[in-house]
This record gives sequence, C-alpha cells and structure tokens, in this order.
Amino acid sequence: MYVHLGQDYIVPVRSIIGIFDMDTATVSKHTRAFVARMEREAKAVALFEDLPKSAVLCETALGERLYISQISTATLAQRVERLQKGEFA
Repeated sequence: MYVHLGQDYIVPVRSIIGIFDMDTATVSKHTRAFVARMEREAKAVALFEDLPKSAVLCETALGERLYISQISTATLAQRVERLQKGEFA
C-alpha cells in the first residue's frame, strides 16, 4: 500500500518511519539541524510550493529520505490509518 505525499510522490506505507509537523518539530534546534543535514546531503525532497506543513521520514533502498510536504500531518496520518484499515487502496 502506498500513501500520496503531494506533487505526484507516493511512498510505501511500510517505509514510513515518522510523520512530523513542521510548525512544532522545527522549534527544536536538533530537528532543525537534522533537516538541514538531510538537505545538505541531498536526502530531502521538497514537495511544497508555499509553506511546508509536514515532513515524512522514510527508509528506502537508497537510505533515509525526508519528504517535506504541503499536506498536513493530520491528513497524512489519516491516509496511512485508512490504508492500514483497508478502507481504500
């Protein structure tokens, strides 16, 4: 099962390590440093045009990837939950 992250990007649900709210997660200097490192290492994928609302950390065959999306964490979490319950495919 796959979840849509925005701008034609989908990832397997099983690859998702965490979904983070950009408003609250970036308050911590450690999180800001992590996001900056992922961007420096070209492991961050920007999927937003205006303001980012969420970050989805995934483990892929190429290593960790951080997808920064304009879709809210609540919407992404709801999509994952509905997929896991088999409500839609």
